[in-house]
Amino acid sequence: MTNNAHHIVFANEKGGTGKSTTAVHVAVALAYQGHKVAILDLDPRQRTSYRYMENREATRKRLNIDVPQPLYDVFEDDNLARLEQLIERMSHGVDFLLYDTPGRDDKFARFVATWANTLVTPINDSFVDFDLIGQVDPETYKVRKLSFYAELIWEARKARAKADGETIDWVLLRNRTQYVEAHNMKRIVAALAELSQRVGFRIIPGLSERVIYRELFPAGLTMLDKKYLGRLATSHLAARQELRELIKHLALPHSAQRTPDGNKPALAKPKLVA
Repeated sequence: MTNNAHHIVFANEKGGTGKSTTAVHVAVALAYQGHKVAILDLDPRQRTSYRYMENREATRKRLNIDVPQPLYDVFEDDNLARLEQLIERMSHGVDFLLYDTPGRDDKFARFVATWANTLVTPINDSFVDFDLIGQVDPETYKVRKLSFYAELIWEARKARAKADGETIDWVLLRNRTQYVEAHNMKRIVAALAELSQRVGFRIIPGLSERVIYRELFPAGLTMLDKKYLGRLATSHLAARQELRELIKHLALPHSAQRTPDGNKPALAKPKLVA
């Protein structure tokens, strides 16, 4: 890559973790901050983020409203060289290029992971999802060994460092945390903290399970498009705050000058969340 775009890859080989919803909301949040943003959907079958952006563009035209619109595309080919060409085109002139990858093992997802500046792995707070990155003892819940995916990312980070000296910031995004039973949550938090020390990812809070995220999809709107959402319930305001916290904890370059809605200054770069 010869461009200066910051590459953010949302990757998890397990589906249902909120990957596309998070990617779209982060893309729109960065656009609200005044950045030039593009999002590339690497799942031509589901194409969730692509359809979200299509819906958003249609709503902008239908209602004649002024909401920021990231550039977007979907990769429908089966050729790595053509993917590189598409990435080069989409990277030109943008500050951030986001990738929404399939919820399965995929060669193109592996490729873009090696080029990530920030690699975001959303997981739900359950040992079913934890198994993607590490296996725990069934009695002590101590981590026994890394899972295949964690080893894959570990190797990608080593290859990247060797190739150009860059470090991939691997971020584990914990979604749906408040719906986990307290005792089980403690076990998950302890296991994540142990594993983070071994493989070097950061742990940050993500988004809760809320109906509003699914309801906004047909219009392509997000929690930040407050002028066009009408009167919001308390839970919706909480959802917006969750998104603000997510953006802050991602600690992306040049995005700490404003909050996702472009108003108040953001806080300092956070420490590891245990």
